[in-house]
Amino acid sequence: MRSLLAASLLALTVASSARAQDERKLVAFVDSVANAAVSAHKTPGVSVAIVRRGRTVLAKGYGYADLENDVPAAPNTVYRIGSITKQFTAAGIMRLMEQGKLSLDDTLQKFLPGFPTQGNRVTIRHLLNHTSGIKSYTNLGPKWARVMRIDLVPDSLVALFASEPFDFKPGDRWSYDNSGYFLLGMVIEKLSGKPYGQYVQDEFFTPLGLTGTVYCDQAPLIKHRAQGYAPKPGGQFVNAEPLSMTQPYAAGSLCSTVTDLAAWTLALSSGKVVSPASYRQMTTPGTLNDGKPLTYGFGLGVGTLRGHRQVSHNGGINGFISELHNYVDDSLVVVVLTNVMNLTAPELERVIARRALGVQDLPVVAIDAAGLARLTGEYALPNGRVRVFAENGQLRMQTGTQPPVALKHIGGDRFVREDNDDIEFAFTAGTPSPSVVRRANGDSLTIKRLP
Repeated sequence: MRSLLAASLLALTVASSARAQDERKLVAFVDSVANAAVSAHKTPGVSVAIVRRGRTVLAKGYGYADLENDVPAAPNTVYRIGSITKQFTAAGIMRLMEQGKLSLDDTLQKFLPGFPTQGNRVTIRHLLNHTSGIKSYTNLGPKWARVMRIDLVPDSLVALFASEPFDFKPGDRWSYDNSGYFLLGMVIEKLSGKPYGQYVQDEFFTPLGLTGTVYCDQAPLIKHRAQGYAPKPGGQFVNAEPLSMTQPYAAGSLCSTVTDLAAWTLALSSGKVVSPASYRQMTTPGTLNDGKPLTYGFGLGVGTLRGHRQVSHNGGINGFISELHNYVDDSLVVVVLTNVMNLTAPELERVIARRALGVQDLPVVAIDAAGLARLTGEYALPNGRVRVFAENGQLRMQTGTQPPVALKHIGGDRFVREDNDDIEFAFTAGTPSPSVVRRANGDSLTIKRLP
């Protein structure tokens, strides 16, 4: 019996030692890639958190949160998180549902009767999973750009898009829609009797001890707040374009830290924010009217990274890009926040997660400039367009006003997203290529070149 116990203790000690060694290697790797990104002027600053099996492996800052005042980035640096806000909004809606104050299949007009749905039946569910067809105000071009610096009350912002024609019949398509989440914030205010920022503070931030998470108004003094920047040629940065934080609202108004977001993710996924049944609904992809599955639940995307299941969301807002990924079967959470509007955050999250998961990169296959040129151009989406362009010898793809994503050539006319090998783009033969097929999670979509 003693020898069996000794052997068991020895095995546990060896396993623990190996795990500690792996974690030290992972921390050294993150230090290397994050410092390299700062040194290469890819971002002024970046904060990273890694939590594995509920234990913090790393929480660090690199570079500067504020270039003008030489303030270093740290684990408690407060960044704008953009659309990561949406999962807080979705959780608020689910909590109101649990309290019997709404049903996911209630219509928007039940709560906001003044909104013109133009004969369409728009439900809370449609707003949560971006299938309402309501025009996103961030896609209004100059109409929105002219007022984006101005403080607007919710009704004034809604007036920008309320009379716009629907992009499609509710449930027929999926289109990322900031207007939908803006309206959900108004529903929360009506049913809770509190301003949106106060509601999420009282319901989530304070009870969960998220001391670095706040509605990110410009006027209040927010300790450890980072400044946001835009990149310029030659590795230079300038202050980001101003944006009134009344406008992102429930679609993108929050600020947070890497440690708070990791803690939030653990709380949300373990039944401490909404019930396990509600969380399952948040992380279950919806379906369109024709039965076609989505890759989005409520405020959360669902997918895989080379076979590793993940629940995730990113955020992009003037001066900031954020990444929050929960690799649920691997008990791994990775958070990366940067104070620049470029691809550094997703690129860092990808390499960190792959290292932590032991995923090997697909090899890059060389392709010449002529090969890239026949693929560039604009392609038609059901509700918009995609721009494909070459930059520094690499193909990139941009949908609407979203940040462009880098593509990696893996042979023939096949590419994968550099930040996710599970999303593939296969261009058809021809000069120029007449179409491209996007494949992800067993689904495919063919988009054709625009003349």
